[in-house]
Amino acid sequence: MQLSVVIVNYNVRYFLEQCLLSVQRAARGIETEVIVVDNNSGDGSVDYIRSKFPTVNVIANKDNPGFSKANNQAIAIAKGKYILILNPDTVVAEDTFQICMQFMESHADAGALGVRMVDGKGTFLPESKRALPTPEVAFYKMFGLASIFRHSRRFGRYHLSYLPETETHAVDILSGAFMFFKKEVLDQIGYFDETFFMYGEDIDLSYRVLLGGYKNYYLADTTIIHYKGESTKKGSLNYVRVFYQAMIIFARKHFASAGAGIFSFLINMAVVFRALVTLALNVLSSSYLLLIDALISFGGIFYLVHFWAGNVKNAQEYYPPIFIGGVVPAYILIWIISTYFSGGYEKPYRISPIFRGMAAGTLVIAALYGFLPEEWRFSRAIILLGAVCTGFVMLITRLLHNVLRYQQLSFERVDNHRVVIVGSEEIMPRARQVLRMVSPSSELVSEVDIKSGVDGIRSMLNLYKPKEVIFCSDALSYKEIITNIVALGEQYDYKILNPTADTLIGSNSKNQAGDLYAADLNLNLSRPITRRQKRLFDIATCLFMLPFLPILLFISGSGIFAQWLAVLIGRKTWIGYWAEGDDAQKGLPTLKSAVISHVGANKTQSHQPGDVRKLNYLYAKHYTVTEDLNVLVKNLSALGK
Repeated sequence: MQLSVVIVNYNVRYFLEQCLLSVQRAARGIETEVIVVDNNSGDGSVDYIRSKFPTVNVIANKDNPGFSKANNQAIAIAKGKYILILNPDTVVAEDTFQICMQFMESHADAGALGVRMVDGKGTFLPESKRALPTPEVAFYKMFGLASIFRHSRRFGRYHLSYLPETETHAVDILSGAFMFFKKEVLDQIGYFDETFFMYGEDIDLSYRVLLGGYKNYYLADTTIIHYKGESTKKGSLNYVRVFYQAMIIFARKHFASAGAGIFSFLINMAVVFRALVTLALNVLSSSYLLLIDALISFGGIFYLVHFWAGNVKNAQEYYPPIFIGGVVPAYILIWIISTYFSGGYEKPYRISPIFRGMAAGTLVIAALYGFLPEEWRFSRAIILLGAVCTGFVMLITRLLHNVLRYQQLSFERVDNHRVVIVGSEEIMPRARQVLRMVSPSSELVSEVDIKSGVDGIRSMLNLYKPKEVIFCSDALSYKEIITNIVALGEQYDYKILNPTADTLIGSNSKNQAGDLYAADLNLNLSRPITRRQKRLFDIATCLFMLPFLPILLFISGSGIFAQWLAVLIGRKTWIGYWAEGDDAQKGLPTLKSAVISHVGANKTQSHQPGDVRKLNYLYAKHYTVTEDLNVLVKNLSALGK
């Protein structure tokens, strides 16, 4: 056996499928085995891959033991002269394996190598080559000096950014996304250190290659796509904690106690610093419009209150301070929350969710107003005027956003969804069909024959100015696709349509996970706004039921109290999947356990095994809150049983 390809998968079955398709092409003429270790994915990866790739050896773990242990499981049974550790969110070129093997054969000192990696927009990923993260190097990286002085041989060592990306070099550290080893070297130095659950294990193993007397090489002669760049998940506090904790483990293992102590101190300082920065950026990025709406609305209602008091009530002190300082902010909070759950903060911004949210919020305030003591019922007029003011503020802030972001003073959809497909005449009908199915909002503006070459493709793109370019991999080689993406540049988004799958896969930024358009993921319940609406429905119905629980006790049975509480605190949902059968929910958006299934409590008619899965799919695809309400009302008597 010449080559063993090891891939650890966790909940990315479509990316894994594309990766395996590219591996199959790259392995032609090479005696190759492929081992996929699945770390207890919940998306049906194991059955999906076994059915589509019967020659792949799939190891299905019953839990998630981590990246290192999963790789070791496969390496222990691998038979190849060479071992490739490969991420599932990668695409290799047809000649990648051959080039790597030839380099290894001609360099006796090579223990491992990595290759040139680009993200989904063709941008070079700097983690393709790195230096050993000594305390000095890590300090420059963690506090930004490596980014500021990229071409400095002193400050730019973390990513060796002073070395040309187009030239092959001996380096210290390789990326875990693509690590090509001589099996005899791994047998000598040992496999992955399972102390590292995630992150840092590639640094540790790369360093042990050097300690074993071999060299690591960065090979620039072949290029692969890695959809998740180094910056993936850097916006999360969990990433900061886990990644830097891995660095501390590495320092304690390989540096002298004094050096490890200094390194750990710097790491902990960096963790605090990065955590504060990350937290601030997360709050600002996710809440800035919400905060702007709240502040401007408060200012507007503050003016309205004083105007109304002085000119209508003829008493400037008519409204007490508690009204301005407590009641008005509460009104604004309710309006903003209801608008949020109605989709008023979802991009692209639209008018209808704002109106729905403001109407719902006003009804909630009006209902609460009726329960307040007389001395707290300050003014119905301010409720109505405040709703108008807050709704107007929301419209203006979104219009200003569109002007500043898109130079467009309107609420029309501002995203450019023009698409150009690159393929062959024989493939175009299928490509059009898949595009309509998985991305119905896209506008196909041109079909380009691959025979046009890069210049012909660029000419059509300049003419039609699309947002997205789709490459058909059954008409182009993966190497051609990678070459075209790199040549065309970052101004477009790219997707790949593969021969055996009705999916479009790509990535619009190295800072984000890959993008996936798939027919069975084009489901209403997959949308965050829909899931928020479902949760809001559960809460609203629980609150509505509260005064009627004694009556429901006689109607529904004694279990109604436990079910009501479970739904209120989020452990259950009122309406959910028909969870009958082993694969009833496979591949569908995850829901909490349901009190009643969407088909009702008394579904007794006979059905075929596939009926349950199909009906659950239709429920997820066409989900509406109205449908949940209908099912709930019709099955009130069964809620406690």
